[in-house]
Amino acid sequence: MTPVTPVAPVPPERGDGTALARRFEEHRGHLRAVAYRMLGSLAEAEDAVQEAWLRLARTDDPDTIANLGGWLTTVTGRICLDLLRSRAARREQPIDETFVPDPVLLPLPGPDDPEHQALRADSVGVAMLVVLERLTPDERLAFVLHDLFAVPFDDIAPVVDRSPAATRQLAGRARRRVRDAEPASDPDPGRQKEVLDAFMAASRGGDFDALVAVLHPDVVLRADAGALVRGAAASKALRGARPVAESALLFARYNAAARTVLVNDALGLISVGDDGTVRSVMSVTVADGRITGMYILADPARLERLAVPPGQG
Repeated sequence: MTPVTPVAPVPPERGDGTALARRFEEHRGHLRAVAYRMLGSLAEAEDAVQEAWLRLARTDDPDTIANLGGWLTTVTGRICLDLLRSRAARREQPIDETFVPDPVLLPLPGPDDPEHQALRADSVGVAMLVVLERLTPDERLAFVLHDLFAVPFDDIAPVVDRSPAATRQLAGRARRRVRDAEPASDPDPGRQKEVLDAFMAASRGGDFDALVAVLHPDVVLRADAGALVRGAAASKALRGARPVAESALLFARYNAAARTVLVNDALGLISVGDDGTVRSVMSVTVADGRITGMYILADPARLERLAVPPGQG
């Protein structure tokens, strides 16, 4: 398994490049989080962060930047906006209903692990990333920078070439679309585990009625297997407890070997073959004791690039 690894900054020839690189590294994690929420792709997020470094390195006098973190955040946002606009220009049709963004896998936390609690609090769910894909590039930038990272509208406005008032309207429109579309999810890991365990038991036992019972009547399943996989394992989008239960039984042999892992901000499942190859990663949203959304990444090419936590893969 080859994880996506950050590219170490190459210090510019002029000035004290080592000091500048060190200052940049202090912001790398934050910038990666911004780019991931903007792009939904771990590899593209790393590329965007590296481009932000290159732009900083080419700045005539970086010491004159009063707020380096804010400057880097808006520059990274602008880079991501350009990438999103390029995507939209190339895309002849709306995004496929089977698309699942890159997940971030973390080891399961201990009972009172403050580090993991902080990671979860700072994370964003796969379901949220799916909703963000439906926004226009400008809406996504305004929402992500302002609502998720508290960047003032006055700083965002020049990036989208709008007034602060118009930028506020962009974010408001995006906020309403996110609120209307994102499945409500129970944040309690204990209740998530109860529901996930019930799903696993029903799937492994081949109990169709028990599967239907643990799924919300309007549950949505997205399975993204990439463009090359065909047949029963191909990408699909399903809605409703019975069709989703039938699909779960069809792939019960994979669920039998699945392990619980933290996927972004919630519990999920990772299926690993005997050779150590990750076959799929599933994230779920849970509400009122039932699964409301299932997001499965089964694209071999994208799975190969995932960083799998020690002991999980």
